[in-house]
Amino acid sequence: MSSINTKYMDEQQGKLHRTLGRLDIVLLTIAAVISIEILGQLSSYGGETFTWLVILVITFLIPYALMFSETGSAFTDEGGCYNWVKRAFGRRVASISTVFYWVTTPVWIGGSMAFLAGETFHQFLLPLDLAGTSGYVFYLAFIWTTVISAIASLRWAKWLPNSGALAKVALLALFVVTTISYGIQHGFSGITAADLNPTLLGLLGVAPLLLFGFLGFEAANGAAGEMKNPQKDVPKGLMQSTFMAACCYLLPILAILLVIPKDNITGVSGLMEAVGEVFVVYGPAAPAMTTIAAVLFVHVLVTQGAAWMIVSDRVQGIAAADGAFFGGFFGKFHRVLGTPIRINLLSGILASAFLIASLSLIDGSSAAVFGVVLTISISTYLLSYLAIIPAAVKLRLTDKATHRPFRVPGRDRWFVILGVICTAWVALGSWVAVFPGTLEGLFGLDYPFVEIWGVDQQTYTTFTLATLGFLAALGIAGFLAGAKLRGQTSLGDKVAVNGGVASDQTALLD
Repeated sequence: MSSINTKYMDEQQGKLHRTLGRLDIVLLTIAAVISIEILGQLSSYGGETFTWLVILVITFLIPYALMFSETGSAFTDEGGCYNWVKRAFGRRVASISTVFYWVTTPVWIGGSMAFLAGETFHQFLLPLDLAGTSGYVFYLAFIWTTVISAIASLRWAKWLPNSGALAKVALLALFVVTTISYGIQHGFSGITAADLNPTLLGLLGVAPLLLFGFLGFEAANGAAGEMKNPQKDVPKGLMQSTFMAACCYLLPILAILLVIPKDNITGVSGLMEAVGEVFVVYGPAAPAMTTIAAVLFVHVLVTQGAAWMIVSDRVQGIAAADGAFFGGFFGKFHRVLGTPIRINLLSGILASAFLIASLSLIDGSSAAVFGVVLTISISTYLLSYLAIIPAAVKLRLTDKATHRPFRVPGRDRWFVILGVICTAWVALGSWVAVFPGTLEGLFGLDYPFVEIWGVDQQTYTTFTLATLGFLAALGIAGFLAGAKLRGQTSLGDKVAVNGGVASDQTALLD
């Protein structure tokens, strides 16, 4: 089969180093997928969060992981989901979906992650002026630590998200065990059986957050060109990661709900509030144990951001090298480090700019800012999957030549059904994230917008749509600017037709 990449993209892939083994894939996926920062936000919806979580594990997480175990082991070029969407729908669609996929990381790190880390550091470690100089210094240091980790060679940088994954599992395990001990000594008083009843209002509240927490199992494929054996390691690694992800959401959320009343849980510090509540079982050692938990929590946030910066920047870097994002300037990989330094720096600049804009343009408490910024990052992320998931389905149906080391059991129609179910969930989450309150109004449900978000609906809608419009325009502009680079194809791109030479294969993907 002829190459479908630009010559420049193939040159950049020649700079990669194969350093990721199966354990690295598992840990990188855990570091990226298990979003510890949303545990408090999820738990604030009360006991029905747990019910909806179980439902989505069965109807979304497992089907989604199966689909991308197959796709990720079959298509193993660096850049992961960019290449899948390009193969299925062409570069135009891939360029826009990849911008939405990539930009989520700097928006998320510069907004919700930085705020949450700062709030935790302020409350449990050292006081900060969160709206002043010390707060800005902390936020910017947080952002650029993740950027530096993405710039470093993956053979060394992988140890940061790896350590974060281990710290994340250890912290959550410690919290769950401590909660059980607390309940035995003091009793459980957080939820009742009636609280577990699912409601439509609860679904519309938790669906975007749960989907945000579950999506990302294909993330490690962003660095597929740096895996030692992706065809064998991806499916096995993702199955192990799926089990870990389900446990790391179900058990801690249940623990939070058991010890803290719903009305006392905030999106900013829900997990750490629960830690402070249950760690009293350690007696005189409680303050020291809480401090250790806070240090681990901040470390987890840094490494989670680093994991996403590493993989999403590679996806966007490959898109740039393939002529889908401003002519290849951002697609240059460092010859020694094997990393896309220019896109790494751009991510850092965008994260810093979004941080400053978030603090300057929205009035309200840190909790209100956290909720709005998190929802905007969810909307960009979820929207990208409206192309990524259908791409996996189309490749299953149309690309019969590519060997698939792992196949989802059953005929093609079962794969299609899984794709339709997953896409429907993502479409619901995307709509609720971009237009909160609209479906509630359609079904006659009360939705106190200002009380929920801390800002009025007009401010929220303006901030969100302006952000999404800018990103769509950025993707279109990036694609148009790459036309010249897309004409520089690999040697294998020219195909003979009737004794002559036809137009290159890359043009067919535009």
